[in-house]
Amino acid sequence: QVQLVESGGGLVQTGGSLRLSCLASGRTLSSSTTGWFRQAPGKEREFVATIWGSGGRTYYADSVKGRFTISGDNAKNTVYLQMNSLKPEDTSVYYCAVALDRWTLSSREADFDSWGQGTQVTVSS
Repeated sequence: QVQLVESGGGLVQTGGSLRLSCLASGRTLSSSTTGWFRQAPGKEREFVATIWGSGGRTYYADSVKGRFTISGDNAKNTVYLQMNSLKPEDTSVYYCAVALDRWTLSSREADFDSWGQGTQVTVSS
């Protein structure tokens, strides 16, 4: 199993930027897929982005393409989500999740094995 801790959330203005971190312990991310999901109040959890290992293939939801970038640092066993040009509709709790020992393009929650507790991102208008 892998333990995941998200950090970097906060309050920003429309058009601002944040970088979220997902620090993994217990397992290396190099052979796994790490995903970011988000859930706004009263809404279902939705897919944001995934990355293979710490620097492989990436996949983004249409709603964040061109604004968000997912990346990784193998030495730190950490995956990041750089969020630029933030909009109020990006306000959510952001979760990272890992599909252990798999490289997948899935955007389904059920295909991910371990989840962090989330970090709050609030974008003011």
